[in-house]
Amino acid sequence: MRHSMTPRLMLQGCGSNVGKSMLVAGLARAYANRGLRVAPFKPQNMSNNAAVTDDGGEIGRAQALQALAARMPTSVHMNPVLLKPETESGAQVVVQGTRLRHAMARDYTALKPTLLKAVTESFERISQDADLILIEGAGSPAEINLRAGDIANMGFAEATDTPVVLVGDIDRGGVIAQVVGTKAVLDPADAARIMGFVINKFRGDVSLFDDGYRMIEQHTGWPGFGVVPWFADAGRLPAEDASDLRAPLHHGSVKIVCLQLSRIANFDDLDPLRAEPGCTVEMIASGQSIPGDAALVIIPGSKSTRGDLAFLRAQGWDIDLMAHRRRGGMILGICGGYQMLGKTIDDPEGIEGAAGLSDALGLLDVATVMTPQKSLTKKAARHRASNTDLTGYEIHIGVTSGPDRKRPLFEVDGTPEGAISSDGLTCGTYLHGMFSADAFRAAFVAKLGVTAGQRDYAGGVDDTLEALAEHLETHLDLDAMLSLAREVS
Repeated sequence: MRHSMTPRLMLQGCGSNVGKSMLVAGLARAYANRGLRVAPFKPQNMSNNAAVTDDGGEIGRAQALQALAARMPTSVHMNPVLLKPETESGAQVVVQGTRLRHAMARDYTALKPTLLKAVTESFERISQDADLILIEGAGSPAEINLRAGDIANMGFAEATDTPVVLVGDIDRGGVIAQVVGTKAVLDPADAARIMGFVINKFRGDVSLFDDGYRMIEQHTGWPGFGVVPWFADAGRLPAEDASDLRAPLHHGSVKIVCLQLSRIANFDDLDPLRAEPGCTVEMIASGQSIPGDAALVIIPGSKSTRGDLAFLRAQGWDIDLMAHRRRGGMILGICGGYQMLGKTIDDPEGIEGAAGLSDALGLLDVATVMTPQKSLTKKAARHRASNTDLTGYEIHIGVTSGPDRKRPLFEVDGTPEGAISSDGLTCGTYLHGMFSADAFRAAFVAKLGVTAGQRDYAGGVDDTLEALAEHLETHLDLDAMLSLAREVS
């Protein structure tokens, strides 16, 4: 079956985290700079780092960054299937921006083929207003045990007659085997859909890989579109994986730490703080203690609040937080982190797991009740203390109430939002994205003793996207890749 005739190209990887998301973002900006209307698309994503779209749903944060790179409004149809892990073996299934159900991994295998209709429908919608669609696969097509009913890689490429470029990551080693081995295990019909390859994340003198590059071409019969050197400013773009945040961008005088919860969500809230030269932002992983010299501890969002509350206690972080507060340190809870700071979290209907009531940290005099209704909206807000305006978004379930809400952190549409403890050291909010607002961020870090240095965070992200586009223009054959995309039209 032949679908939209809009030119399109799909990047699939030899494995996860080979840099597909960033390559699509850079290509989107490069082709947009050529005057094309570019739309990003990812059939299926698995991430708890979600963005609220302009049409009122949610998609993976990577696709929101790609839309920004393409200078396109975000839409739920850019990522029609989003899996948000809630347990080790189950995830919330979001289809076209709306929660469908919770599914265990084995159940999702049976559910997956039924989602192809929604995926192709969204693809058609995206195609109607684009000159070029750049599609990102998920994981790797070499996972041939997942090929039956696939909607993320070759199953989608087959259904939509889309040409594929395979991406290998030389930084992790064994890239020749990555690319050649992928062809070796693929069904011949799937292998025939791959039109060439890209080698990503090369450090050093690219010419040293000339022989390896030719060997890949000889063993696969696929042409190479180029070798992309390591892009040093990658850390200045919103990260999709929390592990990408472990290395601080700067070593400023004030230390901010964030607890890396097992189901951490929407951790891109940290990105603007990481860009501040006066701040050192560190992720605290399981088994690590909260450092005594931290000025601020952030408890981030979570896809499983009560589960992550138990995880937090298992690390001994509850004890560390009490000691941090006794030392006069500040604590900020965002979304699920806000709920954990209260006295109790009640999930009577078992929305996030087993039904029940959990005692929370008790650092804010509030309590939360989980409800089936999900708040999924962009918000205009005002920070009360500094009287600065900002925009953010809410993406959560649960209603929080209690005396500390009489000291709100923000006002949203004239309504108090968030809570601050009586001593002013602990605060919580449902508002994500607040630190992207330059004036608010400057006021917030000033309380920590930092003079804000990066005044235009959004401008910095855009500058980095421009630099990434130029990087790809220099090192990839973008004309050949565009011609490949146009061959299907």
